[in-house]
Amino acid sequence: MRAQIIGTGAYLPAKVVTNVDLEKIVETTDAWINDRTGIRSRHVAAEGETTSDMCAAAARQACAQAGVKPEDVDLIVVGTVTPDMPLPSCAALVQAKLGARKAFAFDVLAACAGSIYGLAVAEKFVVTGQSKRALVIGAELLTRIVDWQDRNTCVLFGDAAGAMLLGPGDGPSGILSTHLHSDGNYAGILKIPAGGSAQPASAETVAARGHYVKMQGKEVFKFAVRALEDVCREALAANGLSPGDVQHVVMHQANLRILEAVVKRLEIPIERCVINIDRYANTSSASVPITLDEANRSGRLRPGDTVLMAAIGGGIAWGAAVVRW
Repeated sequence: MRAQIIGTGAYLPAKVVTNVDLEKIVETTDAWINDRTGIRSRHVAAEGETTSDMCAAAARQACAQAGVKPEDVDLIVVGTVTPDMPLPSCAALVQAKLGARKAFAFDVLAACAGSIYGLAVAEKFVVTGQSKRALVIGAELLTRIVDWQDRNTCVLFGDAAGAMLLGPGDGPSGILSTHLHSDGNYAGILKIPAGGSAQPASAETVAARGHYVKMQGKEVFKFAVRALEDVCREALAANGLSPGDVQHVVMHQANLRILEAVVKRLEIPIERCVINIDRYANTSSASVPITLDEANRSGRLRPGDTVLMAAIGGGIAWGAAVVRW
């Protein structure tokens, strides 16, 4: 038996902020952002809108597509670094909003790799028969944790949520394998230093702007290209596949240059890579599921297609999955 992705969903806030809009609030230009990242616009959550709100909206779409009632979901895994609050989990709040009373729910924190980590966890519950309907959600409200005085990071991120509904199946389609890695030795190149037990919130940490994302962009770029290539090759080899067997690449949309570099190394045509970073920017753990949903709803994915999914984020944490659609 394999776990199959039986429904997908996505939610993007109504408000769109373009690079030209950002020119008015930070020292940057549309050309500077686009040339370095491939980003042209991003969605920004409305005042009062929460991560769990976005999760629930994406989850309802995934359930509706699969013809499953939310109350029949028995597992909810949310990948996020921007929960509504530190306690309880975002997943618990999503469970309540969906009315999924029989589901057990928890968060995973793997930054931009959160949805891949969540997929790997949920897949095991489905394959072992402990879950019949599992929701994997990646969601981030990143525009509230970026430093709008730091032009190198604030222009990179957007808000979104994406969902994948898993169920058991005994046919040829489904999740063939998942592969996860992490290396805490590189934790310092992408982090939010304050707000935890190491630097509890205080007037001093707020004044030092320690509650915002800090990133060493060049180091993250180099690590990401190498790690993503390696884990993609690992995932394909585990299933007796080569890069030439891949019809679709659904990769974390962190930077267009990273996507281009990875598929070039894999010798996969860039046309096989589903790309939306120009419209949504980096949505962290939401990136992979909203990209998969876009490919799914557009009719791009056909039965029997091989889909290679991969993501990398702070931790450093990264992973890949191979899916036969």
